[in-house]
Amino acid sequence: MSEQQNWKRIRERLELKLPVRVRCREVVGLEWTEITRLIDVTPFGASFTLKRPIEKGRLLHMTIPMPRQLRVFDHVEDQYRVWALVRYVRAAAPRDSTSQLFDVGVAFIGKRPPRSYEEDPSKRYEIGNMTPQQLNAIEDWAPTELSSSDKRYQTRHNIPVDMLIESFNEKGEVELSEYTVTENISQKGAAIYTTLALPVGRFVRLSSEQYKQSVYAAVRGHSMGPAGVPRIHVEFIDREWPL
Repeated sequence: MSEQQNWKRIRERLELKLPVRVRCREVVGLEWTEITRLIDVTPFGASFTLKRPIEKGRLLHMTIPMPRQLRVFDHVEDQYRVWALVRYVRAAAPRDSTSQLFDVGVAFIGKRPPRSYEEDPSKRYEIGNMTPQQLNAIEDWAPTELSSSDKRYQTRHNIPVDMLIESFNEKGEVELSEYTVTENISQKGAAIYTTLALPVGRFVRLSSEQYKQSVYAAVRGHSMGPAGVPRIHVEFIDREWPL
């Protein structure tokens, strides 16, 4: 068999429904863990579903009883402990009216996270031109960091949309909530008045009774509105707002 055929076979996704423990440090001081099952896997990545929101560019730590022939390192350990970079997130069909699932695809990046992650776990990264096998072969990956600024790629509309903001604790339970309105909104994000203390990087659920919509978002920044009213700037992470 040719080298090209061997390479193609090793990259093929295998449908292995293995249990996996996914750990996320959402922000400094907040960490959550979820047990789920893989949908498929290769030596360089995997896909699975999560009940908790996550976004493209975040790092996750995964513990998998991976077959040893699929591992890049730790071939003698019972569990394969690997860091993974989220490459895509899609809202999956909810199982009932009160729950939401997210389809997640990740690329394995190796045994250790980049140094900047330890200082700020909410940082987002991109692989750039590096191939999966190159990522797994290096000891200290220095990835490109995605900007956390509130870049407005689409026009914001000054529409006061009613919003219920909810944030979650490490158990996935609603921890903080507040009814408020948006200052402005686009299909990709919004500026929202709020008195809640939500650091950059926190995931929140936004629900509007007026529009019969619910989306998940990541906090990108803070600013002060008119008359000294604080506001947060968010980016929607699982779907666009239907303007």
